Amino acid sequence: MGNNDLIDTVKNKAQVWLTKSYDEETRAQVQTMLDNEDPTELIESFYKDLEFGTGGLRGIMGIGTNRMNKYTVGAATQGLSNYLKKEFEHLDQIKVVIGHDCRNNSRKFAEISADIFSANGIKVYLFDDLRPTPEVSYAIRELGCQSGIILTASHNPKEYNGYKAYWDDGAQMIAPHDKNTIAEVNKIRNASEIKFNGDKDLIKIIGKELDEQYIQDLTTISLSPEAIQRHHDMKIVYTPIHGTGVRLVPAALKAFGFTNIIHVPEQDVVRGDFPTVISPNPEEPAALALAVAKAKETDAELVLASDPDADRVGAAVKNEVGEWVLLNGNQTALLFVYYLITRWKQLRKIKGNEYIVKTIVSTETIRTIAEQNGVEMYDVYTGFKWIADIMKKNEGKKSFIGGGEESYGFLCEDFVRDKDAVSACAVLAEMAAWAKDQKLSLYQLLQQIYVQYGYSKEKGISVVKKGKSGAEEIEAMMKHFRENPLMEIAGSKVIQIHDYSSLKGYSFIDNETLSLDMPTTSNVLQYFTEDKTKVSIRPSGTEPKIKFYCEVHLPIKGLEDIPQAETKAKEKIEQIKESLGI
Repeated sequence: MGNNDLIDTVKNKAQVWLTKSYDEETRAQVQTMLDNEDPTELIESFYKDLEFGTGGLRGIMGIGTNRMNKYTVGAATQGLSNYLKKEFEHLDQIKVVIGHDCRNNSRKFAEISADIFSANGIKVYLFDDLRPTPEVSYAIRELGCQSGIILTASHNPKEYNGYKAYWDDGAQMIAPHDKNTIAEVNKIRNASEIKFNGDKDLIKIIGKELDEQYIQDLTTISLSPEAIQRHHDMKIVYTPIHGTGVRLVPAALKAFGFTNIIHVPEQDVVRGDFPTVISPNPEEPAALALAVAKAKETDAELVLASDPDADRVGAAVKNEVGEWVLLNGNQTALLFVYYLITRWKQLRKIKGNEYIVKTIVSTETIRTIAEQNGVEMYDVYTGFKWIADIMKKNEGKKSFIGGGEESYGFLCEDFVRDKDAVSACAVLAEMAAWAKDQKLSLYQLLQQIYVQYGYSKEKGISVVKKGKSGAEEIEAMMKHFRENPLMEIAGSKVIQIHDYSSLKGYSFIDNETLSLDMPTTSNVLQYFTEDKTKVSIRPSGTEPKIKFYCEVHLPIKGLEDIPQAETKAKEKIEQIKESLGI
């Protein structure tokens, strides 16, 4: 499409937003865009419609079809309502749960959605205030709902908001329901088709009682209560980074038995502009800086953090010389998998039908731990909905131990079907208490895991490409890697390639084409080399980024080999970046 054609297209789309179906403020903003000689804002706001990705609907807040606003949220809710009424027409009453996080407009969007669902005859359970994403998943199952949504953009910058849609199993929607919902949304071409006038009799406010039930159920997953009793006063610093975790994470830690939770007062303030951080992402060291400073000040033993909707967990621990280091998502997942499998075995809970789940871009050391302990492991796509899909397929047949991904998400319980920082924080603290019984810190426990199962280092690299031009650049980069496959990475020969867009791979050792057993295609490319290096490349489903996941494995014999392995791994990752041209 040429530039003039593009401008004509977006102008035509914008003109629709000047009709009386849209409120006066919206019409004025659209007219300002149309009158501006510089069409950049108009193009960015209207060149496409927001679509469901790995995290649902997500975008920058503002006016336009490519923005999060009353009308895009309204269209999503009306489309979902239409689909629910088709899919569950046999039910006397369709029910949904609505939650929201701390972001600007999240409560407003939640109330608008409640009105639309109720105007369509659907009963709504609306949380009285902000709540963690995993509690919405929990509530769907507990209240016997057919669907649910939460208004959140997770860990994205403050300009963003989002809309995660769930099905009756408490998991984010996958095919066919996501595609069918989008088809219904796409049928709505004008705001006049959205039923904004709600039925208050069909909206029920929920809150404290469900919180208490959720936390009580979380305590049932505790595996080392005696260790907690012995170390209940261990100093734990926790920050919600201005988000929903402030309500439930301290309560969950207390319910598990911990009595010395240290807050970061500046970040307990619920604010959608996240005033103390540039990005409210526990993957970013800067987001945990205040918490680490508080830990130094109070001589704490563990730092825990959750993102704004409290589904991702971040942690910092002291190393062997007392310096605070941040655990990455792969390291945290390793600790969870090791601890859960070890304790399940010690408590004789392993019966032979247990399993764990990881994503394909997460560390292969998880596979090693599972295999050496006789636990089945599933590999799935990025996005916790795929972990939940395995849980659904195995329900009543196999026992779920845990599942996680490198992007700081983990789930330790089977009655929630999304990543859960509330339970993850509690179990990480329990793990620290259990390690203390063995005269180990969490950092030392991680080193022991490396000695037992092999040293690995992982590095995620994101290249940001914003807007329409950025999306085109990312598409061109993926095309280049497919058409010019790497034969060598950082001096090591590529022995296998997996292309999930075609569900085909190739083994250079056996000279044969491979079929990849996955439920659908995905825009992911993976390389495996002779020295066990793994490189994965994929566009982000929720942010304007192309992501590179580098994983290096090195042999070690003991703890004394780890520092040298760490140095070599860092050098190797720099070589990988050169091979990739990033």
